[in-house]
This record gives sequence, C-alpha cells and structure tokens, in this order.
Amino acid sequence: MKIKRFVATALFAMLGWNASASAEDIVVSAAASLTNAFTELAVKFQQTHPDTKVLMSFAASDVLVQQIVNGAPTDIFASADQKAMDKAVEAKVIDVASRKDFVRNEVVFIVPADNPLKIQSLADLKSDSVKRVAFGNPATVPVGRYTKATLEHSGDWDAVKQREVLGQNVRQVLDYVARGEVDAGFVFATDAAIMPEKVKVIEKLPSPEPVLYPIALVQRKGRHAQAADFLAYIHSPEGQAVLAKFGFAKP
Repeated sequence: MKIKRFVATALFAMLGWNASASAEDIVVSAAASLTNAFTELAVKFQQTHPDTKVLMSFAASDVLVQQIVNGAPTDIFASADQKAMDKAVEAKVIDVASRKDFVRNEVVFIVPADNPLKIQSLADLKSDSVKRVAFGNPATVPVGRYTKATLEHSGDWDAVKQREVLGQNVRQVLDYVARGEVDAGFVFATDAAIMPEKVKVIEKLPSPEPVLYPIALVQRKGRHAQAADFLAYIHSPEGQAVLAKFGFAKP
C-alpha cells in the first residue's frame, strides 16, 4: 500500500495534481478535452453547494486510469473513450452500475490558421512538403486511437505515421498546431473550437467507432458522499447545457 501511495504521489507531481485534496473535496479525473467544460461545471455546482469543493485533474484518459489504480483519491472518472474506461473496469476501480455515456464528440483534421502549406485535404499530407503531423499517442491517448482507426479505414494512416509527432494528450496536439510547430494535426472538434483564431479545421473525420465519452463513480473506500450528486448534475439538463456550450453533443 505504501508503494502504491508513493507511485500515485509521483504521478500527481508529474501532472500538476494537488495531492493534498481533503476529504471535504469531490475529486474528478477527466479527459484533457473536457478541461473547459468541466471547469465550468465545477464552478456552477459549487454555487449551489457552497460547502463542497470540486477538484479537477485533467490528463490523457489512460494516464488517469493509472493514477486511479495506483491509489489516487478520485471520486469520478470521465474518459474520452471506452477503452480507457474498460481498463478501469477490469482493474475493479469503477462502480460499473454508474457507468454511462454522457457526451459525443468528433475528430477533426486541423492546420495552423495561416495554413502556410495550403493544405486542403487529407490527400495533401502525402506531399513531400509536409514534414510533421501531430496526433495523440494511440497507446495512451483516446484521440490518438480514434485518429489511427479513422486513418486506417481511409487508407491514409501510413502517410501520416511517417510524419508523426506524438502528443501526450489532445491539448498538447492542439498547442503544437496552434504554434505552427507542425504542419497539421488531429484533435477533437471541441478542442479546435477553443482556438478558432489559431487553428483552421480542414475537415471532420468519419470515425468507424462513435466518439462517445463514458463517465462513472470510482469504487473506493471513502468516496465523497456528494460524488453521486455531482455526477447527477453532469447528466442533468443544466449540466448538459454547459457541455453543449463547449461543443459536446448528446450521446
């Protein structure tokens, strides 16, 4: 147990986690693409629950699963894909009865706003002028898994992989494109929407697997008594309205 706690603390430090979360706080581990929406959800929930604080940890979904398995004091886990949530279920750290898909997203192909290479379609990524294409690491990042599956389906995966620049989460990929450090990239539509002045969406990609986000209570001793209330708030019309504001669709 001491080893687990040490590993968890190390992970928190690497990701900027506040490891001193108190028993009075609801702790939520959520996919990086949910950062803006969940930050607002937390603020609104706290307005009607002034004695309760909601703390957030945002990272790639697989990284969050590793944290939870290693003892992170998390009450709710929101994943950007089913695979990461399935890993948490297999590790027996999820209240399976509470698992539910709560939003839908899309993968988009983006370039820097000024689009210096004049990229107009996926086919242009095969050009010799295109050197660097960013996407999430498929081994650990849901948007990377969706991207790989989509490009394999369309026959563009080999060309993109030859130019790969791997991001450790979707926001890192977005930053690479926004700063012009790569020629193009693949992110969720909701992420591209927060930087319309810095990135340009070339096209939406038809994913062979629906881009659905599951959420669930974490199964652990000492889970916050109001964690279920915050989960219910996310599913409520008011919570869904906040998510819609940031571009998420209903599942």
